[in-house]
Amino acid sequence: MSKRTSAPFTGDPLRIREGRPFPLGATWDGLGVNFALFSANASKVVLCLFDAAGEVELERIELPEYTDEIFHGYLPNAHPGQIYGYRVYGPYDPANGHRFNHHKLLIDPYAKQLVGELKWSEALFGYTVGHPDADLSFDERDSAPFVPKCKVIDPAHTWGQDHRLAVPWDRTIFYETHVRGISMRHPAVPDEVRGTFAGLMVDEVVEHMTSLGVTSIELLPVHAFVNDQHLLQKGMTNYWGYNSIGFFAPDPRYLASGKIAEFKEMVARLHKAGLEVILDVVYNHTAEGNELGPTLSMRGIDNASYYRLMPEDKRFYINDSGTGNTLDLSHPCVLQMVTDSLRYWAREMHVDGFRFDLATILGRYHDGFSQRHSFLVACRQDPLLRRVKMIAEPWDCGPGGYQVGGFPPGWAEWNDRFRDTVRAFWKGDEGQLADFAGRMTGSADLFNHRGRRPYASVNFVTAHDGFTLHDLVSYNDKHNEANDENNQDGSNNNISWNHGIEGPTDDPEINALRQRQMRNFMATLLLAQGTPMLVAGDEFARTQHGNNNAYCQDSEIGWVNWELDKPGKSLLAFVKRLIKLRMQYPILRRGLFLIGHSSETPGVSDVTWLAADGEEMTTEQWQDSQARCLGMLLDGRAQVSGVQRAGADATLLIVVNASHDTINFNLPKVPQGISWSCKLDTTDPSIKGPQHLPFNKAYSVTGRSLVLFELQRPEVS
Repeated sequence: MSKRTSAPFTGDPLRIREGRPFPLGATWDGLGVNFALFSANASKVVLCLFDAAGEVELERIELPEYTDEIFHGYLPNAHPGQIYGYRVYGPYDPANGHRFNHHKLLIDPYAKQLVGELKWSEALFGYTVGHPDADLSFDERDSAPFVPKCKVIDPAHTWGQDHRLAVPWDRTIFYETHVRGISMRHPAVPDEVRGTFAGLMVDEVVEHMTSLGVTSIELLPVHAFVNDQHLLQKGMTNYWGYNSIGFFAPDPRYLASGKIAEFKEMVARLHKAGLEVILDVVYNHTAEGNELGPTLSMRGIDNASYYRLMPEDKRFYINDSGTGNTLDLSHPCVLQMVTDSLRYWAREMHVDGFRFDLATILGRYHDGFSQRHSFLVACRQDPLLRRVKMIAEPWDCGPGGYQVGGFPPGWAEWNDRFRDTVRAFWKGDEGQLADFAGRMTGSADLFNHRGRRPYASVNFVTAHDGFTLHDLVSYNDKHNEANDENNQDGSNNNISWNHGIEGPTDDPEINALRQRQMRNFMATLLLAQGTPMLVAGDEFARTQHGNNNAYCQDSEIGWVNWELDKPGKSLLAFVKRLIKLRMQYPILRRGLFLIGHSSETPGVSDVTWLAADGEEMTTEQWQDSQARCLGMLLDGRAQVSGVQRAGADATLLIVVNASHDTINFNLPKVPQGISWSCKLDTTDPSIKGPQHLPFNKAYSVTGRSLVLFELQRPEVS
């Protein structure tokens, strides 16, 4: 091991030993703590020890060894609970990408727990704020009083029989929610645990999700994150949390007990109820922003290694994330940090999968996105990560950023084409019928290659970003005035329809149509091939009062309102019924793409598209821009999985009518059947529709409605 030139210790140099360069972070072994920090360009790293409250800096000790770009040292007799941070020495040379400033206390990127909150101060910045040379200046103020500190943890936990659930993809239904938002207004959650992991595992909250029938709880970011200064000045926060600063530490604000065990207990509680835990993770950027941002962690540890910098002037950052900086996952040590983080949450915290924010960044080299990017290859070959659910948000604002369908096998992807087409179809836009059929069949045009399956398409109509389901049918325009950005934030392309009046109304006809449209959206989502994702509260028509960008609304706008009115209760019952139907009929969640012609079963087509007369759609009918009615016949005799055998599922007929008028749809004659029974009609959310409907009988499909029929077969004696 090679030792670098040392400056005098502030503390006792005899206290620290050489230790090991692995694992990275602070690791307790029962006798002491090993500290290891990567930096390719630093000249010295000093470990700073604090009192239990993290307020008083007690000692500074230089890490004595430098091996393979890792500074390391071992502190005997140190214990879990030790509070620490780093000061890293090196050149302050922004033009060449270096921003070392030892006056700034830095968060260990591998810290497993943080204590305290960031307090905005000019001392947090490596340069002198307001200086004529801006970030080329150098600031000597100590930032320690203003930054969160790292805490050494004892990772031991009694898990009992708990393990990752591995819910099959074809049975998976995602339920996207926010740790804080789901429990802040729930009447059964005690005040002291509202908005925390402990609040999420309250029996009544868990029972709602299990009774709904979803399988996988997808949590908006729980990694430690920073509240933006400009939001705090306006009395708001970065509520969603897409502003990470620690990839191994849960945000302290979500720990009611202040202990890491609380997250593990929440996972075990949800697993016991049969619910997977999926984390929305943000590895594309950090909270340090652009060249005018604060120095909190990686910028001061090794800016030139962690971030993608402009090749012609490394003072500036490549900003594919739209937030000021972009992590450089082409660097082996940054790639290691991200994959180490994923393995930590999967192995130590028993998380079942991850949804990757702006995932295209994670697969981009300097010359563009590549399915063979080191990160994507690393995940696929990793014996642990290849077994957990990996879901990409397959777009960003960088070059070639839109990659829906472009991720390699092993990944599922958010499918915004499903969202936009389904919204436009039920809104009544022209020329949507053919594309709607494609979205209902798992978007094979995007995903049917390299052996990928229909479940690779994560279908959604709404997400945390945008209108809620209620607001989608109640507002033509966004109403984000509460965000204090002059209603300039948030998307203008909502493909929404208020049905005649903007916002709330007492008009019974409009309200009835809005409620039917919400049922249409839910039925489309849950009857389509692919993996459905619901947003918490949509199942009972939660509203954000027209706000389509509630990222800063840690308020009643962003929280789930559990006070259900009669229409909300009715929609909840309808969604529960839909989910039961999806689980009841495997043909609604096939393992193979629908191809529209003879399957492996001779003489059987897996899907047949029908016009209102009950006959197969013609080319002219597909090309009719005014056509808004379609029948989708799913033959249960067709092959439904990868096994070369005939299926034995029910035969179903889904009829959609997005026109204004009632259409008489002729129910087709199907081999081996004797009649049709109506299982669901969004016009009438009651439990049962008409039974024993004869072949070639016209069924009145109300305008703006969806109907599901099941083929009745003769009873076998």
